[in-house]
Amino acid sequence: MRKAEVFNNGILAGILIEEGPNHYTFRYYDPYFNDPNKPAISLTLPKSQQEYHGEFLFPFFSNMVAEGTNLAIQGRYLKIDERDILSLLGATAENDTIGAVTIKLIAKK
Repeated sequence: MRKAEVFNNGILAGILIEEGPNHYTFRYYDPYFNDPNKPAISLTLPKSQQEYHGEFLFPFFSNMVAEGTNLAIQGRYLKIDERDILSLLGATAENDTIGAVTIKLIAKK
């Protein structure tokens, strides 16, 4: 199981969990979810529910990673298998993203 914190404009919004190869969960943290002034992180992950489950990494997150040739180059440069999208997401979306959302992998203890 791997986890990543999800931030919106630097504010902790939720957690992304890879529970297995075919099971992902995104959950808004209670304080963020309960604050009506905090926006949803994505139109596809609205605050109409607090927890989402999927068989694949949610498109909102997977679309934050490079594609095609750039993905292959990025994978080689970072020494991360290009099929390991969560690791690539953590390595590339922590500090420098186009939008307001950033991702920080939670280190295993």
